[in-house]
Amino acid sequence: MNSSRTGITRSRRGNPRRSGFTLVETALATVIIGTGVLAMISAQQVLLEKNNWSTMANTATLLGNEIREMTLNLPRHDPVTGESYWGPEEDEYSLEDYDDIDDFDGPGGGLVFSAELGNGPVNASRSVISDMSGWEQVVMVSNVDAFDILTPLEDASTDMMRVEVIIRYQGDSDPTPTEMTRLSWITPK
Repeated sequence: MNSSRTGITRSRRGNPRRSGFTLVETALATVIIGTGVLAMISAQQVLLEKNNWSTMANTATLLGNEIREMTLNLPRHDPVTGESYWGPEEDEYSLEDYDDIDDFDGPGGGLVFSAELGNGPVNASRSVISDMSGWEQVVMVSNVDAFDILTPLEDASTDMMRVEVIIRYQGDSDPTPTEMTRLSWITPK
């Protein structure tokens, strides 16, 4: 009986291998797990940035389409003055008075609707949309040749008009506005 106890004792003493991880194995596992966590955080940040850009681009497209809907059923020229007067007539002081497409051709760089100016952005029913600071709608109307719709011509010189709406956004930390989208369409006679 004594010999069997010695055999058991020897087998316990004969296997000096310990269970657990070495310091190198632990450090390597920490590096791998840490890299994975950082990669997930980075991916989440990129996802949030893309989601923000997508939301902004969608808002810009909606703002551009508001102008298109507003002008959809308007005649090209004023029903009273016809093609003899380009732009808003003398008795048209505000957006509510605009009754034809050429009224929307603003001076120089286009007609601007923005929260900063206090007149926009506007929706299709010509109402100012609240809580849209930083957004602006720029509307330009130009005459174009039927065979070259990209080159603007002199006002009231052709039967084709191109309406172009540029939507810009300037955040609080942005030095200049960023063009978010540009919509254009042709209004034939």
